[in-house]
Amino acid sequence: MPNIVFNYINSTMQNVLITGASKGMGRAIATAFAKEGLNLALCSRNEKELLALRDELLAINPGIKVAIRQTDTSDKADIKAFAAFAQQQLGFINVIVNNVGTYIHQSILDDEEDTFNKLINTNLLPAYELYRFFGKTMMGAKSGHFFNTCSVAAIDPVMQAGTYSVTKFALLGLTKVMRLEMQAHNVKVTAILPGSTFTESWKDSNLLPDLFVSPGDVAAAIICAYKMSAGANVDEIVIKPVGGQL
Repeated sequence: MPNIVFNYINSTMQNVLITGASKGMGRAIATAFAKEGLNLALCSRNEKELLALRDELLAINPGIKVAIRQTDTSDKADIKAFAAFAQQQLGFINVIVNNVGTYIHQSILDDEEDTFNKLINTNLLPAYELYRFFGKTMMGAKSGHFFNTCSVAAIDPVMQAGTYSVTKFALLGLTKVMRLEMQAHNVKVTAILPGSTFTESWKDSNLLPDLFVSPGDVAAAIICAYKMSAGANVDEIVIKPVGGQL
């Protein structure tokens, strides 16, 4: 685990790492940060989508650097390899967006044998490992911002998605512990709790997009929190559809 402070941490060019970046909220967040002029380290399981996204982001802002790596973030070794890659490519990572996650619509009693491990390894493990990888570096630098994409299911569990809700409770708990550990070191930690958001999983539902939170709404909220003054930390952002959860 690295414990180093880079000489260029005060550079005006900031660097952001985003997991699960090729679709949905991750893609919208990457686009928003590109427009703000931040360099990007992006991962997903789909290299073809990452390559296309890199071209799109560089077209939006040719002045930034976009480093991509195909990564299975449910694998501890692979997520650590991505973290090391991002650091090698960009240097000090100012912002980490733990966005990757998966949803299984199923009660706990109907879970398959591997459901618990699959959801823990996808929804919790990446945020835990990236915090351990970058946390002490940020502490030493007294600079940085972690965003963890939880879910409203972390505060209002979904009976039909029991294990998913448990893992999002756990991610919110991790976020709170991170904030306590980081607050004396000027490192910010924010939990993002979106409700029903119009991503790929909803596109075949025949429901109108206006009934949902949009991925762009989540990205805008993150950018707003990121741009606040050095003394302000946004603990949690809850965003729900105006008409209620779907």
